[in-house]
Amino acid sequence: MQFPDLKNHRFVPEQGTLVSVQVPEMHGQDIIDAVLSQVDLKYGDYDRVCFRSAPGVQMFRSLGDGRNAATEAAVEVPCVELSFFLNVDQQGLIAVLQRIYAQHPYEEPVIFVSPCIRTLHIRGLDEDNPNRFWNRDSADWVPEAHR
Repeated sequence: MQFPDLKNHRFVPEQGTLVSVQVPEMHGQDIIDAVLSQVDLKYGDYDRVCFRSAPGVQMFRSLGDGRNAATEAAVEVPCVELSFFLNVDQQGLIAVLQRIYAQHPYEEPVIFVSPCIRTLHIRGLDEDNPNRFWNRDSADWVPEAHR
């Protein structure tokens, strides 16, 4: 895969890996904790940066080749999708994926691993932008320490 050349004056592009994991909603934090036991999920000036979707429906049907008996119809499970960026070498990526496998309740977790580019801000630029949360009335999502 060839990445575009995104060199510019506003942000710094960085190559890495995007990992997405589908997991039953009640186990989402367990997966995040397992990942954080391996890496800090640093993103620029922040860490523990990941995304958890609203619950959706994952569907699957067991073919009976694994641990579970075959099922006639697909089942539906309320799941969330977790995604995060990793800037680690291959061994670091393998270690994170092994932690996910160890913590995930499924025999065959749905995990997608994709090469990607993230963009990181250049510190000090655009701080007077009226769209930045610190230049406007505080929204509910702004942590108290940042108001």
